[in-house]
Amino acid sequence: MFSVVALMIAPFGISGCGNFFVPPTSTSGGGSGTTTTSFAYVANATTSTISGFALASGSLVGVTNSPYSLPIPPTSLVVTPANSFLYVGSLGALYGYSIATDGSLTALSSGAALAAVGAVSLDVSPDGNWLFALDSNGVTVDEFGINTSTGALTPENGANFAVTGSGATSPRMIKVAPSGTLVFAAMGTGGEAVFTFNTTTGALVLSQTLDGSTVTSDNAITVDSTSTHLYIARSGTGTGIAVYTIGTAGALNSISGSPFAAGAGPYSVVINSAGTYLYSANRTDGTISGYAIGTTGALTALGTSPYASGSLVTALGRDSLGKYIVAASLGGSPDLTMYSFDATSLGMLDSVSTAATGTDPTGATAIAMSH
Repeated sequence: MFSVVALMIAPFGISGCGNFFVPPTSTSGGGSGTTTTSFAYVANATTSTISGFALASGSLVGVTNSPYSLPIPPTSLVVTPANSFLYVGSLGALYGYSIATDGSLTALSSGAALAAVGAVSLDVSPDGNWLFALDSNGVTVDEFGINTSTGALTPENGANFAVTGSGATSPRMIKVAPSGTLVFAAMGTGGEAVFTFNTTTGALVLSQTLDGSTVTSDNAITVDSTSTHLYIARSGTGTGIAVYTIGTAGALNSISGSPFAAGAGPYSVVINSAGTYLYSANRTDGTISGYAIGTTGALTALGTSPYASGSLVTALGRDSLGKYIVAASLGGSPDLTMYSFDATSLGMLDSVSTAATGTDPTGATAIAMSH
């Protein structure tokens, strides 16, 4: 079982960290939020950079000054709902950028780190007021209030929230439900932790847990738009996409037929904007599986699936206009692939554009999309 412990810590100033947190590259970008153009941002672990691309007329077009350099390898990133800021996690600190209307980035706080935490995954609440970081220590969810004008981060009440359990945890992903009232953490072999969240006060309270297994790893999660179903990319024994209904206070119940078969090593999941199809990035075999979503949340594999992708495809993103799915591949070949939806075969993905995210090998490991 998991428990939540509030650990009181004094607010800190990064300026007191000396040269440990070296500022990332800072370039002028304006920082007024994006327009109707969709953008994709990729964390490159090997080259310690962030790459930005506009999804323009079926092509991936690099934004001005991309890629942007960081002092240490990025592990995660997220765009705020208003498209004003991009937050980047690493195993040592959080960094931030303002986003201009052309998608280019300008480092916040003159490039200094915004917080001293190691984050394997980031997410922002739907109202844009709260940032959550799944800590690399495997037992902590860090929470920050977001200044929506400046992008500055404030530790929530000077506290973080520790998650402890009897099984081994390997933190993978954190996700805020579209309702804004629940937060889910995928802990690899440690299963899932479910928190209730008060969007007004910022209170985060452990509510439910889903037992893990030493032979199964829950690698990624997504929640449907109605916040009634949780989808888990699960590898190991019983590999596939596990589906659970979400009940009161986040109670999870497996649906009939779950888990649904996928390719080798499911590592990321995304649902299209209409909520009718789900896609799984299968890291081991370099493919993407596609499914139709039924009224009960059950998945039916598409006859045209799976779809070829890059080597070690690791992360998927959905563009804000509902036209494309973007895949980042840790092993490259290519680093980034953009897919459109086939006009004839419903749900089918067609590769329409590819791009290198820098000088290969870049180690494209995470992706964040504009809203």
